[in-house]
Amino acid sequence: MHDLHTIQIDPIITRALEEDWGFGDWTTDICVPADKLSRATIIAKETALIAGVDIAAAVFRRVDPSLILRAVVKNGQLVQKNDVLLEISGCARSILKAERVALNLFARMCGIATMTRAFVDQLEGTKAQLLDTRKTTPGLRILEKSATVIGGARNHRFSLCDGVIVKENHIRASGGIKPAVSRLLESLPPTLKVEVEVSNLDEVQEALDAGAHVLMLDNMSLSEMAMAVRTVRGRALIEASGNVRLENVRRVAETGVDFVSTSAVFHSSRWADLSLLFSLDP
Repeated sequence: MHDLHTIQIDPIITRALEEDWGFGDWTTDICVPADKLSRATIIAKETALIAGVDIAAAVFRRVDPSLILRAVVKNGQLVQKNDVLLEISGCARSILKAERVALNLFARMCGIATMTRAFVDQLEGTKAQLLDTRKTTPGLRILEKSATVIGGARNHRFSLCDGVIVKENHIRASGGIKPAVSRLLESLPPTLKVEVEVSNLDEVQEALDAGAHVLMLDNMSLSEMAMAVRTVRGRALIEASGNVRLENVRRVAETGVDFVSTSAVFHSSRWADLSLLFSLDP
């Protein structure tokens, strides 16, 4: 995934600000004079891999284009406790109104990137590449998938129209692997790959015979994965999926699969601990 454009992130930021503000920020508007100037810094309170510093800056910019922003770090940079990440100066009201949304998005993205990097580190020395999934927070997919790329993973399909995966329920509804794949190969644009989810070695052979380009080994044992790799012999790409955790991802990769996909980079990552320090000195 390439750098995100304003057109892509503005709707997300606008919705988040609308949600956070409600009918207005009474505390800030009543307590803080409109002409009060201040400065603030966002700092890391723990070691983290940076992702979303540009998104945090965009939140402040969306609230008040006159704010002065300076990113001290770059996406993909590893930071330590107390490192300064972003500096903001200008209208105190604007900084306070943007603070929570900026920190929420920034911390979420850093947490995902940090967890992703931990998975990627486990794959070092194998041929397997880490893929993310579509099990993202509704409305935040583009940010979360951007964070996995920063962490060193590759994006799996972004939406249902980006690729074809014939899963268990598709197979049942269409009458089997062969008829499902045949219909797809006859109708799809030739540039799209067909991936088939398989759960045993018989289905591996059936999907190969049907002409699948990618096989997703779903919740197979390590020995079954290794046998599937030997059966396929490079005639299709192989993705291992299901119950992939940080503790077992290397053993999965060592079976010889091409890709390992996991939603743990989303659901098992915790937010990075970030904080905004506020000062009334302009």
